[in-house]
Amino acid sequence: MRSFFGDVSQSNVLETFVKIDPTRSPFMKERISVIYEAQSLEELYKQVETLQMNGVTFKVIYVKNRDLPKNKQDGFEKRREIERKIGLHIKGKADLRQPDRLFGVMHVNEKWVFGEYVKSESVWFRHQQKPNGYSTALNTRVARAVVNIAIPNPNGIKAIDPCCGIGTVLVEARSMGIDMVGSDRNQLIIPGARENMIHFGLTGEINLADMRDITNHYDVAIIDLPYNLCSVITPEEQLEMLQSARRFANKVVVVTVEPVDGLLIKAGLSIIDRAVAKKGLFIREVIICN
Repeated sequence: MRSFFGDVSQSNVLETFVKIDPTRSPFMKERISVIYEAQSLEELYKQVETLQMNGVTFKVIYVKNRDLPKNKQDGFEKRREIERKIGLHIKGKADLRQPDRLFGVMHVNEKWVFGEYVKSESVWFRHQQKPNGYSTALNTRVARAVVNIAIPNPNGIKAIDPCCGIGTVLVEARSMGIDMVGSDRNQLIIPGARENMIHFGLTGEINLADMRDITNHYDVAIIDLPYNLCSVITPEEQLEMLQSARRFANKVVVVTVEPVDGLLIKAGLSIIDRAVAKKGLFIREVIICN
């Protein structure tokens, strides 16, 4: 099967990912929260007549099913005609410019569906333009996806990025309202991470600390293991980092460019699932552990 990153070995990552609020997704551009579904448009027209509008205005948008080949997709005129007919069956006032409610209609899996329509805002895309960065940091889209996989439901969750670097993961988490703190042992990088947070109007704790010295406890830790010639760490140091994470977090999500299964097991962590993020020939593995 295919994940949002690339090939995955199991289905749990994908199943976990779809449980999140879809507006947080860096991959989902639009969605319909289904209210009615029908085998035919005529049946759907009858169903929308029962919709309670309570005096608010509305607009209907035909959402194209991009999985269909072009020769099976409805043309522009047909899409507008379906929008108009559904609108005529809704007992309310249409407003094409500033509607109170936005509805979507779509033909999918041999059925017609109708419901509340939401177009996702690509917040992660704006985060690419941060004041400080470095070439080996996660790109913002992958960082956001990793946060969503690690924390599908943020209610009551306290999280940490103990190797936060320039703050890419931290920015994505805080922008989604997730209670995450950051820390790093490199005192030269902390000011840049704090400036990135401030640049996007975000607040959050970023501390100078070696993760081996962390004493607070967290529900989730996300660790992008350091790599490249400027961040060489030995297998022994990697093991110490993972053992520390095992100590202060219930769930650990590790991002790595090299095999670390043996170290994870040696650190006392159990591998639940994994996914792969690919960029050309460069591969990162995302491993979920508890």
